[in-house]
Amino acid sequence: MSVSLPITYDDVCEARRRIAPHLSPTPFRRYAQLDALVGAGIRVSVKHENHQPTGSFKIRNGLALMTTLRDDERGRGVVAASTGNHGQGVACGGRLLGVDVVICVPVGNNPEKTAAMRALGATVVEAGRDYDEAVAAMLDIAEREGRVVAHSTNDARIVAGAGTMTLEILEQEPELDALVIAVGGGSQAVGAITVAGALAPGLEVYGAQAAGASACHDSWHARARRTTDRVSTFAEGVATRATYDVTFPALLDGLAGFVTVTDAEIAESVRSILSLTHNLVEGAGAIGLAATLALRDRLAGKHVGVVFCGGNMDMRTLQRILAREL
Repeated sequence: MSVSLPITYDDVCEARRRIAPHLSPTPFRRYAQLDALVGAGIRVSVKHENHQPTGSFKIRNGLALMTTLRDDERGRGVVAASTGNHGQGVACGGRLLGVDVVICVPVGNNPEKTAAMRALGATVVEAGRDYDEAVAAMLDIAEREGRVVAHSTNDARIVAGAGTMTLEILEQEPELDALVIAVGGGSQAVGAITVAGALAPGLEVYGAQAAGASACHDSWHARARRTTDRVSTFAEGVATRATYDVTFPALLDGLAGFVTVTDAEIAESVRSILSLTHNLVEGAGAIGLAATLALRDRLAGKHVGVVFCGGNMDMRTLQRILAREL
């Protein structure tokens, strides 16, 4: 099958060259108790992006973009929209390169992620009820102030940065059968599809979304782009209401399957991950395991990679999960 890709494998290799001085490879580990939990003869390996300096794979994306800026662009400053993880990646790049960064977040955003962005030197602007409305605020600031836009999905440099994760995975485990990846905008999954096409054509890439933020999932199954009026999930890292020009065509052609999981299933996976691996992940970071359980029959007998894509769980949400209020 021909896949419409926004980047090339060489783009991913170049992104890794740029970000390598700032990031070490993250572990790719097996946990016997996860194998037992999933069952069906599935061997589960975990990519620990929750061990990144900002607690999320999105530092790859942010650094991949920020390290391409020309001197004049650095002087103009950068603006991004984020619920936190992309914003931290961009802010980290801004601190390393001496670039002024503004991040637009939804009103009432995860307070711990907001504090982390400010600690990295970013100016944080609260605007809108969700990520998509924060994007509108980002574009307004870019027009008024002349800042460079660091979109969390609609930028090939971002997708190439995300692809460096799968490049590492396939160096760590070349014989992997499948990857199950949480989808918000889709940079992580499209990066995986690109790298798999070059290095492991038999690798199946599956997408997963929260049932309360399922625009991309619904669009994939309808084979036509759809939006939703609202999102309803505690997994803010995947809480998007639309598809994106840069990533959706590749998702449409390249994913082997696409499922949704409920907030209850995500919360149960957070608890299982904490209990069985002693890793704390946020909602988006637990979606890969929850979706692997949902795909158990289809993945039976395979070696499956899941990604703990973020670990920035705020204390209030964690307390609710542990109290089984979610």
